[in-house]
Amino acid sequence: MKAIELEKAYDPKTFEDRIYNEWESKGYFKPASDKDSPVHCQCEACGKTDTYAVVIPPPNVTGVLHMGHGLNNTLQDIVVRYHRMKGDNTLWLTGTDHAGIATQNVVERQLKKEGKSRNDLGREKFLERTWEVKNAHHDIIVKQQKKLGNSTDWDRERFTYDEGLSKAVRDVFVTLYERGLMYKGNRLVNWCPRCGTALADDEVDHEDTQGAMYHIYYEYADGTGKIEVATTRPETFFGDTAVAVNPTDERYTSIVGKKLKLPITGKEIEIIADEYVDKEFGTGMVKITPAHDPNDWEVGQRHNLEVINLLTPDGRMNENVPEKYRGLKPEEARKLVIEDLTEAGLFKEEEKMTHSVGKCYRCKTVVEPYLSAQWFVKMKPMADKALDAWRKGDIVFYPRKWENTYSHWLENIRDWCVSRQIWWGHRIPAWYCECGQTIVSREDPSCCPKCGSKNLTQDPDVLDTWFSSWLWPFSTLGWPQNTEDLEKFYPTTALVTAYDIIFFWVSRMIMAGLEFTGKAPFRDIYIHGLVRDKQGRKMSKSLGNGMDPLEIIDMYGADALKFTLGFMCAQGQDILIDKDSFKLGSRFCNKVWNANRYLLGNLEGRNLVAVTDADLTELDKWIYSRLNFAAKTAREALEGYRYNDAASALMEFFWNEFCDWYVEATKLNFWNGDDKEKDRQASVLLNILEESLRLLHPYLPFVTEEIYGKLPLAEIAESRKKAGDNKIVSTSTYNGMLINAPYPEYSEGRENAEVAKRFEALKDLIQKVRALRADCGIDPANKINLAVIVTKGSDAEVCKEKVDMIKLLAGLSNVEFVEAKPASSIGTVGTGFEAFILIDENINKDQLIARFKKTIETEKGYAAKSQAKLGGSFAQHAPAEVVQAEKDKLDESLRMIEKLESYIASL
Repeated sequence: MKAIELEKAYDPKTFEDRIYNEWESKGYFKPASDKDSPVHCQCEACGKTDTYAVVIPPPNVTGVLHMGHGLNNTLQDIVVRYHRMKGDNTLWLTGTDHAGIATQNVVERQLKKEGKSRNDLGREKFLERTWEVKNAHHDIIVKQQKKLGNSTDWDRERFTYDEGLSKAVRDVFVTLYERGLMYKGNRLVNWCPRCGTALADDEVDHEDTQGAMYHIYYEYADGTGKIEVATTRPETFFGDTAVAVNPTDERYTSIVGKKLKLPITGKEIEIIADEYVDKEFGTGMVKITPAHDPNDWEVGQRHNLEVINLLTPDGRMNENVPEKYRGLKPEEARKLVIEDLTEAGLFKEEEKMTHSVGKCYRCKTVVEPYLSAQWFVKMKPMADKALDAWRKGDIVFYPRKWENTYSHWLENIRDWCVSRQIWWGHRIPAWYCECGQTIVSREDPSCCPKCGSKNLTQDPDVLDTWFSSWLWPFSTLGWPQNTEDLEKFYPTTALVTAYDIIFFWVSRMIMAGLEFTGKAPFRDIYIHGLVRDKQGRKMSKSLGNGMDPLEIIDMYGADALKFTLGFMCAQGQDILIDKDSFKLGSRFCNKVWNANRYLLGNLEGRNLVAVTDADLTELDKWIYSRLNFAAKTAREALEGYRYNDAASALMEFFWNEFCDWYVEATKLNFWNGDDKEKDRQASVLLNILEESLRLLHPYLPFVTEEIYGKLPLAEIAESRKKAGDNKIVSTSTYNGMLINAPYPEYSEGRENAEVAKRFEALKDLIQKVRALRADCGIDPANKINLAVIVTKGSDAEVCKEKVDMIKLLAGLSNVEFVEAKPASSIGTVGTGFEAFILIDENINKDQLIARFKKTIETEKGYAAKSQAKLGGSFAQHAPAEVVQAEKDKLDESLRMIEKLESYIASL
């Protein structure tokens, strides 16, 4: 066999794009059940029926993928590749969201630069312009996802505004209307004055903002006195229609029903009793402005209060306020109101405070509660079904803690405002006739069914973007038609998403799935954390702490990004990273590359031979057992979405056990063995290497695929066939690429507890000697002598059989087995043995003692500083974890001092 050459330096730029194009062009992202799919498990042929289907959370079509997308896409790709290799009929369905408000804002900003508005273009031309922007941005997102290595089925890509999904949206709207779950009403909504549209609760970002609580007086209408109320928005008192107190508040029982006179206007309002009021907060009196506060709206509904809207659609004071305030922005009116109240002697004080202010999630304008005619969905009946599905176990959260969030939101759900006053989106399928008839229809009506008039006007509003994405798991598969894809892949298997959209997307998808298909849309719901900077801050443009995944890929490669994110993704925790964090993945990729380069480059003159279990050495059996354990751990972890556990197991196996122990130890066979032994060892190494690449592939798809393609796969398959190893891998495996190869399986036949115990004892000795050398500062290149006492009958007796391996891996010139501790030696203890470095002519004893003494003095200095800190105010005032860290530092210094003093005593 000839040596197989890999480039000296690992350079992902030379192969990542080439490999991705090959995967895609050959159809490896298709489900196995597709007739033209090359994926190894054709369900019709092998009888397997397990399906694994995932729909990607669709990114906004005008957006650019950030590191949060990078994490979300990476986690999906890992499990999808695993299940594809596992043999499941696997579909990862991709697509983008039309993002109504966001996309319209992009186009309107472009028009503003041209000195135009959407009204200048008209609805039709504006939509044409928006489609052009959508197409350009869509191409960018697709390229980004491909650079990440997403193994999504691009032939099934969907868009929330494509023809099929538009039909599904319309069908759902009409169905809800027919079932009495969709209605139009004049209600209080969140309103963005800049975007000129209603927003759902979840489209409002709440930010802590510096403001004030303003204390003002309302006089009794009969002139007998006055009361004090406090508000953050005094300009809204023109819309007050009551002042409320708690019915159990004895201070105010006698005044319930009395009339108050509004300042400036003189309008009379009544004092009412309502349990909404917290009698412990402030004065226990609350002004009720039903048109400008959600809680006041509810109070107003209970008491049948008048509702007075004070704002225009662009967020200015309207005709329902005195003339001098009309046309002003609320903050301008507020200043003038305070001046007028002060002049009238009705302003008490301004109390500075920080409070939460709602802002538009897209343009960051302050959101106003606004009375408006909108379309709403009744959510309670659907929420009850979604809660029941969770209680029955039809859906499972990973981690389980998110169940509480899910249940709390559904139990306290409000009706969903689904209409938006923009042009980009699904037009509401409702028409109005002059006779007062409203027609809601799946097809455009030609005339009014009541009066026959053809003069119909369609509702100008569009539907909330989320109204299409809550149908995503089944509309993308062809619903409402009963398509082949819907039959095979619905319900889907898993949803992988961040916790910041658990309420308005995850919960709504479950409600929609149950309402329209009778089934929950997925079984597994994996909720991952957010990507934050090292200070724990959420990444954002305003902070300037965001990271572009493509920049990281350009620096380190896609595999480095994927492995790092997978390795750091612990269930229930956010990920704190900076650019240097991705060196972790880069180093592992380099390790995989260099290990393979070394092994494949030393095949010159070797022949692959059949290796049966009888031909395996104890060392071989040990590494196979470790490979077996890694496969078991990775499978169990990935089945439970414990990404970091799988990544840790893979790194531990390949880097530590395979490279640093097994490969190093096998050098003895290549140095000392004959050609037959060298061929046998090379064959075992290639077998393990091939299986290891399959094990690593979901986390490192590109580098493993590149190396895998260079292996002598046909020869490996033939040698395994001769050895009767068809159960592990058959020759048919090698007809395709690594993405199509089977994932390693756990096999009880590979377990060997006796070998594992013996080799762990051997490792323990070598590790303890290495640590002792490090403590002594002995150069690794300096060959030293070792004496070992072995307890009779212990597992450590294996050390007597593996002297050459101990010498090689611990850097020794000689190993002697003794009955007692030698003079002038430094020792270490392990299970079943004591090992002693001999201080002889190879080591300068005086220099060693001097080094120990110097280190002791340094450690004593550290210990003194820690003791001083812990004995002062630091221990009382510092956070508990900081104090504990200081205690740990002190303990470590004291241990080091004790250890080095014992070494000096030994000398």
